[in-house]
Amino acid sequence: MKKENLHEPFSIAYQTLEQSPATEHKHTFFELVYIMDGTGMQCINKSQFAYQPGHMFLITPDDCHSFDVRSTTTFFYLRFNDIYINESGISNGNIQRLEFILSNANHKPGCILKNLTDKQVVKPLVEAIMREDANKDVYNQELIQQYVNTLIVLVARNIAKYQQLEITEHTEQRAANILKFIQANIYYPEKLRAEFLCGHFNVSINYLGKYFKQHTGSTIQKYITQYRQTLIEHRLIHSDKRLNEIVNEFGFTDESHLNKFFRNNKGISPKAFRMENNKRLNTTLN
Repeated sequence: MKKENLHEPFSIAYQTLEQSPATEHKHTFFELVYIMDGTGMQCINKSQFAYQPGHMFLITPDDCHSFDVRSTTTFFYLRFNDIYINESGISNGNIQRLEFILSNANHKPGCILKNLTDKQVVKPLVEAIMREDANKDVYNQELIQQYVNTLIVLVARNIAKYQQLEITEHTEQRAANILKFIQANIYYPEKLRAEFLCGHFNVSINYLGKYFKQHTGSTIQKYITQYRQTLIEHRLIHSDKRLNEIVNEFGFTDESHLNKFFRNNKGISPKAFRMENNKRLNTTLN
């Protein structure tokens, strides 16, 4: 699989495509993709999401992703790496926090802009970046960097609020590593048991629970449950996967096990959840 590199702290690009760009690939850097116009599907780490104008996506290093263009689409790309974050001029107290939030964003499809006010700010901000990049006027690089910093901070705020994690400058690398391990192994329940995690990170059960809660604001079990629930909801909304396929994908023993898990977290069955969303979608389209 093709893996792209970035040879500068950040870069800006925009293009209009009538057909899908390159097939699935990975990056060694962060990429923000904003949809100026057009419709299609975003695919990331086995999941799909229907995109439309105003959607913004965060692609983190090593995410496997692609876009399937359904109608002519104008993409805006902001690519940046850790070097840029550290040299961006963002206050030192916020750099570690930003790195943690961006690196530990849930690796799933969907627009990362959850705050309506921020959504309204992002479009003119992206347009201003494109305008400055095209015009090459006096101080355009300084202005572009300020706009880029603002965009990154807005994205980080939406991620932190959506994941409901208490991210601070005191968050340690071990907590980040635990989050990454959980996300990478969410399909393998046996690797998310307390005993396995403790052995993998060489800590006691009591210490692991207290440490994770102290540095993320959430218990490990709550985080695992919410992350798995969110991914399953995405499968039900944005894919045609049958329940038995979801059972196998997430390591449930059978459909009854999946139903019990889903009802405990959502109050309804997976089947009813999918039907409600399909009905809502049909009502919107009509």
